[in-house]
Amino acid sequence: MAEILTPDICVIGAGSGGLSVAAAAAAFGVSVVLMEKGKMGGDCLNYGCVPSKAIIAAAKHVTSIREGLEFGIRVGGEVSVNMRKVHAHVHKTIASIAPNDSVERFTALGVKVITSAGKFLDAKTVAAGEYHVKARRFVIATGSSPFIPPTPGLDQINYFTNETIFDNARKLGHLVVIGGGPIGMELAQAHLRLGSEVTVIEGLKVLGNDDPEITAIAVEKMLEEGMVIREQTMVTSFEKRGKTGIRIHLKTQDGEDIIDGSHLLMATGRAANVNGLGLEQAGIAYDRRGIKVTDALRTTNRKAYAIGDVAGGLQFTHVAGYHAGLVIRGLLFRKKAVHNNHIIPWATYTDPEIAHVGMDEYTAKEKFGKISVLRWPYHENDRARTERKTTGMIKLVAGKKGKILGASIVGHNASEMINIWSLAISKNMSLSDVTAYIPPYPTMSEIGKRAAVSYYVPLTRKPLIRGVISFLQKFG
Repeated sequence: MAEILTPDICVIGAGSGGLSVAAAAAAFGVSVVLMEKGKMGGDCLNYGCVPSKAIIAAAKHVTSIREGLEFGIRVGGEVSVNMRKVHAHVHKTIASIAPNDSVERFTALGVKVITSAGKFLDAKTVAAGEYHVKARRFVIATGSSPFIPPTPGLDQINYFTNETIFDNARKLGHLVVIGGGPIGMELAQAHLRLGSEVTVIEGLKVLGNDDPEITAIAVEKMLEEGMVIREQTMVTSFEKRGKTGIRIHLKTQDGEDIIDGSHLLMATGRAANVNGLGLEQAGIAYDRRGIKVTDALRTTNRKAYAIGDVAGGLQFTHVAGYHAGLVIRGLLFRKKAVHNNHIIPWATYTDPEIAHVGMDEYTAKEKFGKISVLRWPYHENDRARTERKTTGMIKLVAGKKGKILGASIVGHNASEMINIWSLAISKNMSLSDVTAYIPPYPTMSEIGKRAAVSYYVPLTRKPLIRGVISFLQKFG
């Protein structure tokens, strides 16, 4: 017989969102059961944000050393890369963060952790291991997994996903990346800088979810570094070539083609983890994108919420954390909180980085008609000049009376610089608010203020304004 548990909250999935809900609820003395069939910390810690940024950091050091000559610094001999040590760095980074997400820590917080898969038996009960859990509320936070398309021949060859590529500890001769989204492009550039030949194949446009004016700057840099990018190119089949190689058959706008490589990375998107949850038995509706939720993240089962990737929206770790905060307000304080995608920023950690929040130029123009688009380049920034990081720009979209509608940045530290614009949009600020703050000199974030100030430059040429100034001068 299964042991019956009756906590206030049952969380299914110990990724970023699930852990945040469990920790917050436990902090208020609420009884929580947390279920996880895989690794604590989920995708972000083990296969996503943490390992990818660790390998990107290693790759950036390679480039920094090579660029030292521009600053008058020379390091003897050619730069060499020890992939075993890069691999060790990645996994040491994961290990250093893992205790924060561990079973031991959450048990100490008062959370009952069950290291088994959770499955709904009915609308009010979830089974996991030797337990049946009947909670007041359930939070489904099972995340997503790599989506692998059913392409002919793929099942006959070995390939990497973002869940397996970090196990690699040797240099890859020619890495072919299928998919030009953020995951594909980040890992493609990292391996390129670590010494691999890299080709990216994308059916549409690489980094297609961002403003093309912004992405063009990042793509140009990657092409200059030697990356081969094949856009508007579809993969029709795969085949094994020799003992370890692969051959990829392509369909392009110019006809059929082939490309050979030594290794393959499938970065063709993410699929919500809904299989095996017993959602039908629980009366929880879902489709291929994920679980269907209301603006308050409630499912079609009034006792259950869904957050993060599995909820079918933006797939970012910080979105899962944002969702967790909203759900906690509802669970503990009966406060209805509605999620707002407009205020959520995102970043792609290529070099240069790309970051965005709010509306892009095209969406804003379609919704509001008349808008203002403001730009300021990195090369006009003194700090960027001192560090030779002059590639990039900020692009602001403003509406009536200078209300900030969106911001996009491509360039050094764009992921850090987008923060102030996220705050501005979440607080409905205008460009006049931005012109009022004083950034320290010299900092790269000054480009944002310079762009904001440029909105008011046309006022200086208006005859009425000049007339008022001339009139006031008469009074001494």
